[in-house]
Amino acid sequence: MPELPEVETVMRGLAPAMEGTVIRAAAVNRPDLRWPFPERMAERLAGRRVLQLRRRSKYILADLDSGESLLIHLGMSGRMTVSGDPLGRFVHEHGAAQKHDHVVFDMENGARITFNDPRRFGAMDLLPTLTAESHPLLAALGPEPLGNQFDGAYLADRLKARRSPIKTALLDQHVVAGLGNIYVCETLYRARISPARRCDRIATTRLAALVPIIRQVLLDAIEAGGSSLKDFRQADGELGYFQHSFDVYGREGAPCRTEGCAGSIRRLVQSGRSSFYCPQCQR
Repeated sequence: MPELPEVETVMRGLAPAMEGTVIRAAAVNRPDLRWPFPERMAERLAGRRVLQLRRRSKYILADLDSGESLLIHLGMSGRMTVSGDPLGRFVHEHGAAQKHDHVVFDMENGARITFNDPRRFGAMDLLPTLTAESHPLLAALGPEPLGNQFDGAYLADRLKARRSPIKTALLDQHVVAGLGNIYVCETLYRARISPARRCDRIATTRLAALVPIIRQVLLDAIEAGGSSLKDFRQADGELGYFQHSFDVYGREGAPCRTEGCAGSIRRLVQSGRSSFYCPQCQR
């Protein structure tokens, strides 16, 4: 499933083609994805101007001049790609319709935005912009890891008494929004903390010091266009490249990249997810 850097990358790619532009026509080609589309979705979107795109956790929100926002989740295999952009940022012409092109937006500027999702775990919803944060999918989310509310004091306070492993705690979307398995593994490697170590057995100074590391890992991934492991593509259809920079994720049995370390990367299953770490460097 795309994590924060992938969703941020897609949002930034869509913005030049969508922000400030009217949705000339919307086509909704099936009744549902993960759940049913909102009633009259195509009708409610057609003729509306996209005021801005923004991201909340792993969701993209498109604020419209109707006072509604379109909430988008890419799911496991969802892609949003742009073709025919008159600004010259996308070289792809409009292609032939594909089997899993479930939602298509034709923009007034000539761009076409296509949501393709073979596995249909993605989702879209329409909600009032002014109360978007109270939507059931957003209401309980923690602060954004790249935002001002997320700092060392906050994270240390939330984690210092927890008896769960640090890996599990950082994946808790109530603690911090948008972090997923890949980037937590990479963060803990850079922090030299074992994914199995309990939060209440980590010094508060080390917990607080995770914040700048989390931010840097995410910024590095965004700069690289996210990570393409299976289905993820950027808005122009290109792959992300951060997977080539993984220190631990997916590298079971490979040598540790820390200079002077003779260890190798191991895999540990936690709550049904694979954690990758170096037992020599991460304690």
